[in-house]
Amino acid sequence: MQDCTMADDANPTTADDQSTAGSYVTPGTEFTRDARYIATRITADGRDGYPVEAGRYRLVVSRACPWANRAIIVRRLLGLEDAISMGVAGPTHDARSWTFDLDPGGVDPVLGIPRLQDAFFARFPDYERGITVPAFVDETTGQVVTNDYAQMTLDMSTEWTAHHREGAPDLYPEALRAEIDEVALAVFKDVNNGVYRCGFAGSQEAYDKAYDRLFDRLDWLSERLSTQRYLVGDTITEADVRLFTTLVRFDAVYHGHFKCNRSKLTEMPVLWDYARDLFQTPGFGDTIDFEHIKQHYYVVHTDINPTSIVPKGPDLSGWLQPHDRAALGGRPFGDGTAPGPVRPGEEVDLQHSAEAMRG
Repeated sequence: MQDCTMADDANPTTADDQSTAGSYVTPGTEFTRDARYIATRITADGRDGYPVEAGRYRLVVSRACPWANRAIIVRRLLGLEDAISMGVAGPTHDARSWTFDLDPGGVDPVLGIPRLQDAFFARFPDYERGITVPAFVDETTGQVVTNDYAQMTLDMSTEWTAHHREGAPDLYPEALRAEIDEVALAVFKDVNNGVYRCGFAGSQEAYDKAYDRLFDRLDWLSERLSTQRYLVGDTITEADVRLFTTLVRFDAVYHGHFKCNRSKLTEMPVLWDYARDLFQTPGFGDTIDFEHIKQHYYVVHTDINPTSIVPKGPDLSGWLQPHDRAALGGRPFGDGTAPGPVRPGEEVDLQHSAEAMRG
């Protein structure tokens, strides 16, 4: 079953299983993440046939999706807006994948297609896996290049350096890569994927196991972040980006919708301060569309929310409240600088912002 990525497919079978009314839960089983992505990479040397080239590739995302949100943040922090265009799909999808229903006529203005699946089928006519975001599409051919979300953000940091803005931070510093990878893997297994293992659990045993792992890891993260501002080193890294996109969705959807309800994020003081620190950092909170997030989870997952009713709450205005994380030191962008204003046309609707979402 498809959600933001095929990794949310518990048991992908037919196209019908990718519908808005499809099934994400297999009774009696635990949720298993399908990680079969298109492994093609865009690299400086073009070894896979896709060299780094400004203006050639379009990043297709949905603001609802935590995995796509990573790519939106990294693109913005590194200042790759001029080099990589961005297409935004709507927050929900049906049996034929993500649609460009936010664009005039329901067609992506650059790719000229109504559905992301068209780019996948242009390269792989018999493609049978999930049509997923984020995805890089080659504008010259209209074909998908890759949907390997974990590698995409790392490559934006390491392969696209010639197109980084002046003052771009180093989100994947070579000296810290082993530790970043170690922390990010733990976060992925127990938190990023952990909330899905709770929400899509097909048995009480599977749910209990995922729930315990999730909150054990959140407690571990709280302890780690009680004495340091960021996860690895004294600057923002890829590890922080990966944790943030789950934390920012926690109270809005994961606490209730996915039954991750031991504590709200607002009831975990260290993580709440940490998340607000990042949210209020340019490049993070200005990418978050809370309305899209809520619409996606509550409308698409009809087997765990059959009425598709979207809650009015919670009050999300607390994201703008002060935090004391600066007292821990650290330099958000290291030797670099904050990104400038959001590119015109890429702003989040103000009615979908934290300030507007008061429940």
